[in-house]
Amino acid sequence: MQDDVKVNGTSKSGDLDEQALFFHRYPRPGKLEIQPTKPLGNQRDLALAYSPGVAAPCLAIRDDPNTAADYTARSNLVAVISNGTAVLGLGNIGPLASKPVMEGKAVLFKKFAGIDVFDIEIDANEIDRMVSTISALEPTFGGINLEDIKSPECFEVERQLREKMNIPVFHDDQHGTAIIVAAAILNGLELAGKNIAEVKIVASGAGAAALACLNLLVSLGARKENIWVHDIEGLVYLGRETLMDQWKAIYCQESDKRSLDESIEGADVFLGLSAAGVLKPELLAKMAEKPLIMALANPTPEIMPQLAREARPDAMICTGRSDFPNQVNNVICFPYIFRGALDCGARTINEEMKMAAVQAIAALAREEVSDVAARAYSGETPVFGPDYLIPSPFDPRLILRIAPAVAKAAAETGVASRPIQDFDAYLDQLNRFVWRSGFVMKPIFSAAKSAEKNRVIFAEGEDERVLRAAQVLLEDRTARPILIGRPSVIEARLKRFGIRIRPNVDFEVVNPEDDPRYRDYVDDYFSLVGRAGVNPEAARTVVRTNTTVIGALAVRRGEADALICGVEGRFDKHLRDVNQIIGKRTGVHAFSGMSLLISQRGAIFFTDTFVTYNPSAAEIAEMTILAAQEIRRFGITPKAALISHSNFGSRHSESAAKMREALALLREQAPELEVDGEMQGGSALSEPLRKRAMPDSTLTGEANLLVFPNLDAANISLGIVRTMMDALHVGPILLGAALPAHILSTSVTSRGVVNMAALAVVEASQG
Repeated sequence: MQDDVKVNGTSKSGDLDEQALFFHRYPRPGKLEIQPTKPLGNQRDLALAYSPGVAAPCLAIRDDPNTAADYTARSNLVAVISNGTAVLGLGNIGPLASKPVMEGKAVLFKKFAGIDVFDIEIDANEIDRMVSTISALEPTFGGINLEDIKSPECFEVERQLREKMNIPVFHDDQHGTAIIVAAAILNGLELAGKNIAEVKIVASGAGAAALACLNLLVSLGARKENIWVHDIEGLVYLGRETLMDQWKAIYCQESDKRSLDESIEGADVFLGLSAAGVLKPELLAKMAEKPLIMALANPTPEIMPQLAREARPDAMICTGRSDFPNQVNNVICFPYIFRGALDCGARTINEEMKMAAVQAIAALAREEVSDVAARAYSGETPVFGPDYLIPSPFDPRLILRIAPAVAKAAAETGVASRPIQDFDAYLDQLNRFVWRSGFVMKPIFSAAKSAEKNRVIFAEGEDERVLRAAQVLLEDRTARPILIGRPSVIEARLKRFGIRIRPNVDFEVVNPEDDPRYRDYVDDYFSLVGRAGVNPEAARTVVRTNTTVIGALAVRRGEADALICGVEGRFDKHLRDVNQIIGKRTGVHAFSGMSLLISQRGAIFFTDTFVTYNPSAAEIAEMTILAAQEIRRFGITPKAALISHSNFGSRHSESAAKMREALALLREQAPELEVDGEMQGGSALSEPLRKRAMPDSTLTGEANLLVFPNLDAANISLGIVRTMMDALHVGPILLGAALPAHILSTSVTSRGVVNMAALAVVEASQG
């Protein structure tokens, strides 16, 4: 759940709800599907996959149950299970209504750690029934993630399941939160120069997450006599009978104090997992020097960070929100804990494995950050300190630190049934997943949000896709949209589509029929094209009617930082206008177009997909260098393959010779670029195939930039791969322009418009 954020006074919660409903419903309901991992293209495939071939692995598993990890998907399959009794901030909404949340959790497992998930919503509220239902699923899964089960039942359900089942059972609401909190507290105490065994911890909230946090802190050295727990009845004290249970009782204090106001005196750590506004600014004055404030209530924390800073400038503050530093987000750990546990065949997730995750997360925040990792932090390199106690959820190093640490702890404590033998090879495997996991646009959006040059002008400002994109860009503070269009039409369409942003309030409108800069625009345009067959009268007509010309002139004049056009009309006409007004970058001889496809396989770039029909070898070399420069903005190291029907000289056609010449030019002009060719598409994407044809190829791994010999090959390949893989298309990305300008395709979605606007902002800011 999020705050009711406003854009210039307009609430966005309603808009977000509408967008979320649309997102979940189209193009098909839900967020998950099941896909086969083996080909079923002929009768023999069917015979191997089912009867009679399937009998062989069945018998092998019967004789040795451990081989289920070799012959089935079980070792990479987790059940996300809920009875819907404590869903987010929605409460007891029931199992069916909880399904969108569980599907969402499944998506996070897959996206962050490559783990497959079945979400299972059970109509069972009694402890015995829950335990019986869930434990019966053990043959299907390699691990169980319990989710959104209310306290105190969740404690007993997890305890019994851990005793009955021989696979990891992990209640993320408890332990995921606890692990992140513990890592933040360890780092905060280090900065404050304090010892965990000596600090006073005051907690507001005594539910599943709060108690799990305290239990883990005790495991790490905190002393129970230094922990003061409060709930809606006040202090948990010795002799209290109201709202007590066995899990809460272990933190009873023998004291006559009852309120948070009384017990917070001298506290080093405030742990809030309760309700908004619980921690008043005046209470902070009573806390010890350099207090650590974990205000984790959502959507509104126990105290807002700015209020805490005003009251205690020396405080270190964590919240559960993404719009403040030090976000405590369970996705920082749970995918990677399960990744490590599954990969070593762990029979449980024990305290040692959880503590290994805590230490790995805490240590990661103290590491020096690489350039690639820095892109997960808005392009700014984070430095360990009060505003950087824990890593970003999008730090690509998380899986590389947590999963191996968990797997090692499992082996050392004897709960790993398949201990990892070669951790170097395991890290290499995880590294390959990081590259293919698909969070390609995250560095772009992070950098865009901190960019100063963020004015993006849209030539087709009346189009529904642009209007919806403008709303998202404003809400996410990614760009300041400028829309070219008739104000009356824009207002009517905003109303028709239920979009609440307001023209000339939330965003600027350029009216092509009545703009005070019209004469200046005409003069500027005529000065550029007056000797290209355009007379003054024609120039006046063009500036009044051609919105791409208006947008390009605005960028050239410095009234906008980037141009987005092409949602309507022919690509070549838009390119002509961009070329005439914005022109090419110094030293660039020709424009080219690159497209990015993002799918479950990962990210792959194609060029030239939209501009030059039959480029020369020199133009191919130039577009490859430009593409590589653009790819680095995404935090990706380019690996280029020059594609041909010829495989390293196997054919001697004109196009194959052209690609060989382009390779020679690239090695001369960009010796640092990892590139090889000419090669067939299969060789580009499969290192074993490539090594078979050319053992000493200078390209390693899979290529992520495919460079084609002509427009037909590139555009056809793009369309086929995009459709077959149901991939997200980002682009076309116009390469070589003097100023940021992109010409989209008429099939672009509003999501595609948002992606390209963010990229244009980054280009404008980085140059």
